Amino acid sequence: MSAPVTPSAEADAPQVFPPTLREVMLRPRWIAMLLLCLVVAGVFAWLGQWQLGRALSTSPVAPGASEQVQPLADVTKPGIALPDPLAGQRVEVSGSYVPDDFIVITSRLNDQTEGYWVSGQLRIADVAQPTSVAVALGFTTSKDQADAAASALNAQATADPTARVDVIGRVIADEGPVVSATKSDPFELSRMSPAALLGRWHDVAGLNVYRAYITAQTPSAGLDAIHSPAVDSGTSVNWLNIFYAAEWAIFAGFAFYLWYRLAKDAWEREVEELTGGGEDGDELPAEA
Repeated sequence: MSAPVTPSAEADAPQVFPPTLREVMLRPRWIAMLLLCLVVAGVFAWLGQWQLGRALSTSPVAPGASEQVQPLADVTKPGIALPDPLAGQRVEVSGSYVPDDFIVITSRLNDQTEGYWVSGQLRIADVAQPTSVAVALGFTTSKDQADAAASALNAQATADPTARVDVIGRVIADEGPVVSATKSDPFELSRMSPAALLGRWHDVAGLNVYRAYITAQTPSAGLDAIHSPAVDSGTSVNWLNIFYAAEWAIFAGFAFYLWYRLAKDAWEREVEELTGGGEDGDELPAEA
């Protein structure tokens, strides 16, 4: 008679069944994380929809409207950025030039010809608070002529600082300040930027300043007229805003991917702990 078979310890041990990825994702912790991701994705989706609405609601200027001269105050206000559809609008404004604030701007292109602009600070008349706008008065290819014109205009303004002038020209958006590329002259300005000019102007306490500037239609001090043609009215679609809307959609999708990736990492760690897959090199069970 054969001896009875004794079951091994391994046979007596309870069998461990690792959880599936689906089971891990349905746990309260990961359901709560999913709800949080839904909120974040919803915010991103709303921002994308807002950007898309901005892209499609941008109305171009009607053909020929930019050539109709309008008061500067009706087109833009001090301290705010010039809206894209109004860039290049012809405007008019009256005031007097501030003495000693005629400054040469380098690296200017005038119909593909490189040269210099002479700029001035026009203190606007008939406003409650002191307000100024930068005006580009003319172009020249000669640095010496630009310096001479600035000196002559400074002398003229000093002799009669209250002389009133009427300026007609195109209103252009601020080009933004930039550090001088010339080590010999750290004060050189190569961008037409009212923000940079403000640091060089006089009598600016309590001053309102337009962020846009004007290219004068009629040049001064023997300078050439600045080539400033009419701006293309463009399209009703703002492609930059569409790009931003696409970015928000990507961010919304990434919120869900992040939840999935975190849940899967937690599942893989739990499976390794239960099966010893991380130590013995066993493969993880298929996602179920």
